[in-house]
Amino acid sequence: QVQLVESGGGLVQAGGSSRLSCAASGRTFSHYIMGWFRQAPGKEREFVAAITWGAGSTGYANSVKGRFTISRDNAKNTVYLQMNSLKPEDTAVYYCAARTKGVVLIITTPAGYDVWGQGTQVTVSS
Repeated sequence: QVQLVESGGGLVQAGGSSRLSCAASGRTFSHYIMGWFRQAPGKEREFVAAITWGAGSTGYANSVKGRFTISRDNAKNTVYLQMNSLKPEDTAVYYCAARTKGVVLIITTPAGYDVWGQGTQVTVSS
């Protein structure tokens, strides 16, 4: 079973940038979908971005499109989320997730993913 460990995040000023990393231990397969979700206090966990491990197809939430970029490094078994032009409303705990079973499509609901990291806090100050 793959395990996920996030790193990066922290405190960033509005308009700034930050990069999150998600290292996958164990064997990964080309049919995996890797996703980033976030959860702000009192809110539901929401989709941010996802990438197919094999083809590298991507999908983004409208709220981050044009500002965030998801990518993967197959050699390092790592997925990245580059976040630019950060806004205070981007403040949340960010989670990396893996969909290891099922159809190979960009899935935007948390229930579609079966492996989760522990989360990393991103705080954007105004």
